[in-house]
Amino acid sequence: MLAFVEESGDKKALGGDGPFKLTLGVIPEALLKYATRPSSFGVMDGDQLDATVEEVDNHLPSSSSSQGVYELKDVEEDEWEMVAKKGNQFVINDRPFYVNGFNTYWLMVFAADQSTRGKVTEVFQQASSVGLTVCRTWAFNDGQWRALQKSPGVYDEDVFKALDFVVSEAKKHKIRLILSLTNNWEAYGGKAQYVKWGKAAGLNLTSDDDFFSHPTLRSYYKAHVKAVLNRVNTVTNITYKDDPTIFAWELMNEPRCTSDPSGDKLQSWITTMAVYVKSMDAKHLVEIGLEGFYGPSAPDRAQFNPNSYATQVGTDFIRNHQVLGVDFASVHIYADSWISQTISDAHIQFIKSWMEAHIEDAEKYLGMPVVFAEFGVSSKDPGYNSSFRDTVVNTVYKTLLNSTRIGGSGAGSLLWQLFPDGTDYMDDGYAIVLSKSPSISNIISLHSTRVAIFNSMCSWRCKWGCKKKNPLEEFLYHDDL
Repeated sequence: MLAFVEESGDKKALGGDGPFKLTLGVIPEALLKYATRPSSFGVMDGDQLDATVEEVDNHLPSSSSSQGVYELKDVEEDEWEMVAKKGNQFVINDRPFYVNGFNTYWLMVFAADQSTRGKVTEVFQQASSVGLTVCRTWAFNDGQWRALQKSPGVYDEDVFKALDFVVSEAKKHKIRLILSLTNNWEAYGGKAQYVKWGKAAGLNLTSDDDFFSHPTLRSYYKAHVKAVLNRVNTVTNITYKDDPTIFAWELMNEPRCTSDPSGDKLQSWITTMAVYVKSMDAKHLVEIGLEGFYGPSAPDRAQFNPNSYATQVGTDFIRNHQVLGVDFASVHIYADSWISQTISDAHIQFIKSWMEAHIEDAEKYLGMPVVFAEFGVSSKDPGYNSSFRDTVVNTVYKTLLNSTRIGGSGAGSLLWQLFPDGTDYMDDGYAIVLSKSPSISNIISLHSTRVAIFNSMCSWRCKWGCKKKNPLEEFLYHDDL
């Protein structure tokens, strides 16, 4: 998350046996009578989905701040497999996997201290209780307090063990991880720290953007990638690059290269690093970590950018994602940083058009899924109220479902950001503490139910290439219905 300010890079401070098995929760057999025929296009229309969800909700336990509608079920080892990609869909065992998740960036640092380690378990427990299944967090801390990488290629084993703990706890709570490998911003070190290391080694560096182009700094980054991917987890004894708990590798959080608005310098770095990660780990998915700004290669799409400065930051959404080795697209959504901090209906319209444009591009030009990997609204914004935050979250979820219903590229979203109780002192304005936010908890739980329904069924058009007959089809096409 970054406040979109030109002159500053600072942060804004269903279970059971048989055909109806879902990742989380239960659809009772009594609800089969509510199954209806698919639409003429072979997909579930909005009324059908909403009717099904409503009945599911009525049969599930009520959610609360301490216990959501979801109850964790034991997942067999052969079901805990790598997330893969087929066309513009995520799949697990050739079954659809739509993402409903969250960000909590500080997990490794908290796990490194026994006094705060329990908060890692707590946030995973709370996320699971409302059906969230993916978490994005940092697998880096470069030269800072409690650094993972103290200097190039030199690691603090205790902090690495803390990351091991994060991965193992995620698995226990059936949550997959997107692990980001460095930062564009100075928080947790990032490219600025790599440049400091380079200068200390006597390199002639003039800009933090030299991180993208200088061969020595590139070698530092590659060494870090190698160290993380080849890490053998001291808790599970599984090498990271072999662990299905890891959903994807993210090259960098919100990369920008303002010194080269043409985008060539960043494009070169992405091209090199995506292939490098894949050469070491062909099993896991890779994404860049972009915010989604349109650049010079797609001037007709610049109209969707939040402002004119967005075209000058060296990123290029379509071009960047056409690189070999990149599996899915990432987009962030911060209307209150990019357009105006003052809350207004214009934010909602921007969110819808921003998302729809990127979903369309992912389908038309990229042929890949797109995940809206950060979105939120700050409680520090003028005019903020919790009902507006609910509207923002509902808008993101509804826009995604409009794509999901027709097998589109809208593959999921990750809230920025989920915090457990007692961490308010770290709130950047965007923190969601579920125990204090019953309305947002219910919105998340409902969306999780909807996503679980899609994840439990093969496409009626066999879009995901599933070789098994979808058992629900028998009910959908049964003459008695």
